[in-house]
Amino acid sequence: MPAPHWPAPTAAAPVIASVRLPGSKSVTNRALLLAALADGPGVVRQALRSRDADLMVSALRALGATLTAVRETTDSVDWEVTPGPVRGGARVDAGLAGTVMRFVPPMAALADGPVFFDGDPYARKRPMGPILDALRALGARIDNDALPFTISGPLTGGEVTIDASGSSQFVSGLMLTAARFEKGVTIRHVGPPVPSQPHIEMTVHMLREAGVRVDDAERDVWRVEPGPIAARDMTVEPDLSNAAPFLAAALVTGGTVTVPGWPEETTQPGDALRGLLTALGATVTRDGDDLVVTGTGEVKGLDADLHEVGELTPTIAALAALATTPSRLRGVGHLRGHETDRLAALATEINSLGGDVEETADGLIIRPRPLRGGVFHSYDDHRMATAGAVIGLAVPGVEVENIATTAKTLPEFVQMWAAMLGSR
Repeated sequence: MPAPHWPAPTAAAPVIASVRLPGSKSVTNRALLLAALADGPGVVRQALRSRDADLMVSALRALGATLTAVRETTDSVDWEVTPGPVRGGARVDAGLAGTVMRFVPPMAALADGPVFFDGDPYARKRPMGPILDALRALGARIDNDALPFTISGPLTGGEVTIDASGSSQFVSGLMLTAARFEKGVTIRHVGPPVPSQPHIEMTVHMLREAGVRVDDAERDVWRVEPGPIAARDMTVEPDLSNAAPFLAAALVTGGTVTVPGWPEETTQPGDALRGLLTALGATVTRDGDDLVVTGTGEVKGLDADLHEVGELTPTIAALAALATTPSRLRGVGHLRGHETDRLAALATEINSLGGDVEETADGLIIRPRPLRGGVFHSYDDHRMATAGAVIGLAVPGVEVENIATTAKTLPEFVQMWAAMLGSR
């Protein structure tokens, strides 16, 4: 029997809260994979505990790594990772996690036998062709162009050309294992611009921190030299993209929300929230290591190219639906291939509440219109669910379908949301 819809709380007063965020999913899953490929044991501290991260842990264990939890909380864990020979005969469940379905197959190509991949029903619709074709070009045998598929190596590496305009994960996935191939890998992108470049910069930075030589001086070309991946201990940063709905609450309610531990320098796309929230009418400041966002209760519309930070689009669209002037969100056509077609989903759900959202080829036009209560469907997409929660702050009667899908990256979302609203 399906779970009842979650009544999104409406804020009765300005929100005054401090919200401490768990670790970044993007950093966690990169760090765990690199640790499993390293030349010795290491510890990944304050790793996110969520469905996506748990799926990565299970995948790495299936391929021969030993991961032992040495400290656990409800939303974080310190993992002691001991690499082992990559073994075949394994089955990998990717769920709906892009980082598992796109980062793990190159590692599986190192195995001594075939590895089978599958995932959730919608995962079978997510684009996989570019990375699977690239692995084929490098010598892998793969029996399908999407999930489910079986991959068999071995690969020696070399040079490959791909169209990564559908997802930056196609580039990151190849780079993360490339140093373990005999010849390394040179990746050349051809086609429209690669979205979410900060995620590629994150991958390059983490590889270099692990002693891997990466040359990204030439535009749309990444050269990863063969060699060891150094074992090391590292601490995962807070997930800045998951800060988006909480910081949005400050704008919607005219309150102040503080996020402790905001890094001074980071490759996370979520850091763009500082400029985006300012454009939407917030005051954004730093207080030591804390980021402080204060709103007036009025949200201004904006014209923004979100190509590099597409994962922030659902929250920005929710704010735009509550704004006093029109908004145009551009550069995010690739979101049609995420957990769901996020552009169609946002337009459908905001319009179902009385909004005025028009899809464009690469984004959304959102015009002000009073909203009403109703069911906000999540499409099993965590960022759709949190967008519904943001709208619910200002619109009584919003009910979010399957709020539990937030466990993909933020397993304690409902409790954190309630605590934020209770901290006056």
